[in-house]
Amino acid sequence: MRKDLISTEDLSAEEIFELIERAKIFKKLNKERVKKTRDLEGATVVNAFFENSTRTRMSFEIAEDRLGADAVNLTPSISSTQKGETLADTIKNIESMQTDFFVLRHFNSGAAAYVASRTPAHVINAGDGCNEHPTQALLDLFTIYERKGDFKGLSVAIIGDIFHSRVARSNIYAMKKLGVKVRLFGPPMAMRGAEVFGCEVSSNLNEAIAGADVIIMLRIQLERQEGEVPYPGEYAKYFGLNAAGLALAAPDALVLHPGPVNRGVEMTSEVMDEKSQVFNQVENGVAMRMAVLKTLHEA
Repeated sequence: MRKDLISTEDLSAEEIFELIERAKIFKKLNKERVKKTRDLEGATVVNAFFENSTRTRMSFEIAEDRLGADAVNLTPSISSTQKGETLADTIKNIESMQTDFFVLRHFNSGAAAYVASRTPAHVINAGDGCNEHPTQALLDLFTIYERKGDFKGLSVAIIGDIFHSRVARSNIYAMKKLGVKVRLFGPPMAMRGAEVFGCEVSSNLNEAIAGADVIIMLRIQLERQEGEVPYPGEYAKYFGLNAAGLALAAPDALVLHPGPVNRGVEMTSEVMDEKSQVFNQVENGVAMRMAVLKTLHEA
């Protein structure tokens, strides 16, 4: 394993499977009364989240605690970045305190790679702009694998805001290495440049869903676009998943969503509560992030 986790494009199929196997072990541990190991005892992890986050940030914090690491949270609103200090200088100052890991979420695409090139500490990309979100893709793959047992020949439909989605990018890069057939669909303005991924592009929702083994519904990222996508009523009508639409997929199709879910928009409450893997994904996220942290620590 390399020093950092910046992109799923950097991972081989073998490395992805190794992380899934480790995540399986940690998922079992997380169901025990004592959910602790000493794998990262003595290591210091700084969670530097320059964008809002609930699931990802808490997932990393819990993962770090369960591995025995010392975790510190950087709050950008009260940090020296508000006084004009550059991101690189902020990182170098914190690194000088003998920090071992940076878990970075940033609003600029490429920020994680930029930081990783300027520090000997391990850097984990927790989402950088519209670029990538590798641990989300890895937990999605873990969720699929534990239900399907294999990736080859699977048909995955990714539906929604493809253009702005770092989750879509990370999943596409990883899935293509694993033999997964990926098809994409979303509002026209959210599909700009989608052909660069080399995936099948569907012309309507029913076509995208038909026969799919896995459906990944994406959140419309209102913070990254200005009126480009119809929302919320129009979106639900043409791009949202309901029970009737789901019936077109494979009988045992999985429904995933990276969260937060806008109920009644990307999917109905019926689909979310009765058919989706949303809460299993959150559980698997802690286990996968434990697997990533331990693997990088051993590098």
